[in-house]
Amino acid sequence: ILVSQIGILLIYHYGIIKSRERGDMVRLKELRKEKGISQLRLATELNTSQNTISRYETGEREPGIDELIKIADYFNVSVDYLIGRTDKP
Repeated sequence: ILVSQIGILLIYHYGIIKSRERGDMVRLKELRKEKGISQLRLATELNTSQNTISRYETGEREPGIDELIKIADYFNVSVDYLIGRTDKP
């Protein structure tokens, strides 16, 4: 599924969202920064490591569906919003 959004091509594939240009989870980093939450705090809340969150944001690691659900629930958004399939949180 390809979604063009504000000049960035987003690709949803096996539970991840990647910016064609950067290869990262665009909305995860945006949501975290909007809420003023550090990677370490988010990692602690999601029972994972700061390194894992960093790797999700840089595209070095891909979250599975269980992780996507935890992240979406934490930020009170839908998985579809998190992966860029909709602009409605």
